[in-house]
Amino acid sequence: MIARRDLSSLSREKTIVLALVIQLFVAAFSSFLVVGLTSLYDPSSVESDGIAIGVTGDASQALFEAVAETEGVRPVAFDSPSDARRAFDAGRVNAVLTGQYAATPNGDGKILQVTATAPEGSIRTTLVVVQLRTVLKTLERNERFERANSLERVPLTLPPEADASPYFSFTYTVLIPLLLFLPPFISGSVAVDTVTEEIERGTLELLRVAPVSLLDIVDGKSLAMVALAPAQAALWLLLLSLNGISVANPLALLVFVSAMAAIVVVFGVVLGLQMGRRRPAQLLYSVLTLVVFGAAILLPEHPATTTAKLAVDSPTLLTYGHVGGYVALAVALFAITRRYVDRIEPESL
Repeated sequence: MIARRDLSSLSREKTIVLALVIQLFVAAFSSFLVVGLTSLYDPSSVESDGIAIGVTGDASQALFEAVAETEGVRPVAFDSPSDARRAFDAGRVNAVLTGQYAATPNGDGKILQVTATAPEGSIRTTLVVVQLRTVLKTLERNERFERANSLERVPLTLPPEADASPYFSFTYTVLIPLLLFLPPFISGSVAVDTVTEEIERGTLELLRVAPVSLLDIVDGKSLAMVALAPAQAALWLLLLSLNGISVANPLALLVFVSAMAAIVVVFGVVLGLQMGRRRPAQLLYSVLTLVVFGAAILLPEHPATTTAKLAVDSPTLLTYGHVGGYVALAVALFAITRRYVDRIEPESL
């Protein structure tokens, strides 16, 4: 009864409804949005032939070849660094690479030193810097290949180059984890609201007239919020599949989302009971949740990595171990919270 009451009241929460609409928009139009978002995630994925890179210096020939081999850029040769700088200041080139050969410390060879000049902060700067990085990687590869005969030891063979789509990387490492992590965080936030509002409005005593215990009230609210997260996640996965984005291991992902939801909901309920006021409880919930999620990088496998591995159907034993660990942690925290709530005197709230 309490769970049904809380779920029905969510339709009147404008903030929650707006969050759900935003998630629905992202999932429903994921194939369209991923093109634009990937250009921010990986600017080099955007085809462009309008970036002119000036090359100059003693090693201008090597730089010219590296720029010419890079897609989306074109080399412009200059006789001197000063000429290249003037062209850069006048806007005729978007960046400048100056290469100079210098003697090695022991004097038995030479090294190539490259100075890059890029525009200051602007919308185009990110794309220019990414393309410069690609050019320098190409230059390094060319130099290693040309100097291979000078090595005293045979190095390991380089792996073959493979064409990887940035859309695949963005979809499974950013978009899907975003859609699957938002529902648990929203459920925890709603749990904080429902508990603190009952306390602030004094309706907690009215609920107990039913008669139900404080434990029954907390159980109803918690289970309703925990059930909401995997339901949303299942909808997002369905919409992604309709957009042509296949997601492997949906059952394991939903179990993972349910465990995450149970953990944050329990956390939100305890904060609500302890603080009793909505604003400070929500602020503390948001800050601590972000801190804990960021600290998860110290784990052998970050939750976002676990989600990505399951989604692309490449989980390891460690991945399944993490899912099982989150489930065990959720069950343990839920049991501990029930014991804590059972000992609370309702009159003290």
